[in-house]
Amino acid sequence: MTMTPPRGTPAGTAPPPAPSARRTAEPQRPRGGRLRAFARGRWLRTIPGRIGVHVVLCLAAIAALLAVLTVAIGNARDSVQAIGHDAGPQVVATGTLYFALSDMDAQVSNVLLIGRDHDLGIGHDESLRLYERRRAEADAAAVQAAQLAGGDPALRRTVQEVLDGLGRYERLVGRAMELDRQAAHPPGELPKQVVDAYREATDLMKLELLPKAYNITLDTGAQVRQDYETKRSAVLTGRTWVAVTGLVALLFLVATQLYLTRTFRRVLNPPLVLATLAALALTAAGAGLLTAQAGHMRKAKEDGFDSILQLSRARAISHSAFADESRYLLDPGRADTYEQTYLDKSLSVIQPDLGDAPVNLENYHAGLEEKLGSFRAGEGDVPFLGFFGDEARAVEPGREADALQKTLQAYLVVQRNDARMRELASSGDRAAAVDLRMGRTSDAISDFGAYDAALAALTAVHQDAFDEAIRDADGGLRGWNAVPAGGAAAIALLILAGVRPRLAEFR
Repeated sequence: MTMTPPRGTPAGTAPPPAPSARRTAEPQRPRGGRLRAFARGRWLRTIPGRIGVHVVLCLAAIAALLAVLTVAIGNARDSVQAIGHDAGPQVVATGTLYFALSDMDAQVSNVLLIGRDHDLGIGHDESLRLYERRRAEADAAAVQAAQLAGGDPALRRTVQEVLDGLGRYERLVGRAMELDRQAAHPPGELPKQVVDAYREATDLMKLELLPKAYNITLDTGAQVRQDYETKRSAVLTGRTWVAVTGLVALLFLVATQLYLTRTFRRVLNPPLVLATLAALALTAAGAGLLTAQAGHMRKAKEDGFDSILQLSRARAISHSAFADESRYLLDPGRADTYEQTYLDKSLSVIQPDLGDAPVNLENYHAGLEEKLGSFRAGEGDVPFLGFFGDEARAVEPGREADALQKTLQAYLVVQRNDARMRELASSGDRAAAVDLRMGRTSDAISDFGAYDAALAALTAVHQDAFDEAIRDADGGLRGWNAVPAGGAAAIALLILAGVRPRLAEFR
């Protein structure tokens, strides 16, 4: 049967499909066409597309803020760990290496000086016990130095040389003490063979061990300072980046808020307002934290670490100088040498302005009386240099200034005793000089003990400042492992919650 085309359809032409069939037969737009449309940016002409751009920019800025905060806080935590818990305390411990070695030699000189009169000074047995204690402290400090050396071959070699030299020194000291026991000489009258044996031991200590121990502390201290400067600079740079990325995030959030307000005729979008406030709070808190951490690190280093290390050197050199008094008496052949080394060490502790006067012990003692007699810590100019000069220029009023004032006055008493001892020795009364030095007719030993206690108290003030700064730094960082990530996640959720209802209007 032949179909008749509808009216108006030319002959030989198929009739048009029904409407439902047309819809079914229309081909779908190929995927490549969609990609070309996306590439041409047609979606940006739509409101949902523009909202999506705002959301992506806001989330990217928040992600950048999170990354910058994480890195900066990590740098702050590394800085606290290094100077407060690892390298800083270890370097301070290595500072005791020089002190322990020098005091070992001081105790040997005391034992040899008192001879058969074992009750002079702190006593023969007590001097030997103190010698053994200092040897143990030197061993422990050398272990700390070896740990700090890490991959530094030069520093490890120096530490090993100190340990090897310490073994040789102990053998030489053992020989000198054995000869001393055999001689059983009166105080201050050592036989030549005892003096020669001690010279060999003390030369090893002064010319090899002590300089190397001092260099170990200098090198490790310099390394900690360099690490501190690097890490503190990284913290401050991180603070700048936190402020910049936080500002960018705030600008994007405000721009999104304004766009939604203008487009949808609504005054505020509450979730976006909360997201903006949260971003502002996170940025301000992060920048404030990093600023505080930099301040804590500066206080820990300048008021704590630097002063502790400097005062530990002053203490070690003071003990070594005090031992030079014993050496001055037990070895008359080198009396001039020991007098000069005593002066050099004293000048490193305090160097008064002597003007045009020759630099000798007589003028040094007179200069101390003039400069320290009227000096008050924390008030006015500082008329002297040296370790205590540096301390006096940085001293803060209050507990620190009081501790320094007591230390300076105690040091002046020690120097007065030294002047009297040398006057007796120079006049030919060596027995009286030995009695004064060893405390039989004076308080020379107890006066030096009072000075050492005052110096330890001054060091404790700086140790407290160091500990407080590290506690504050640790406390400030507590919880900040989670705060940046939690804050960023909350802000991201608020952003999505703010735009979701607006996007739903187009479905």
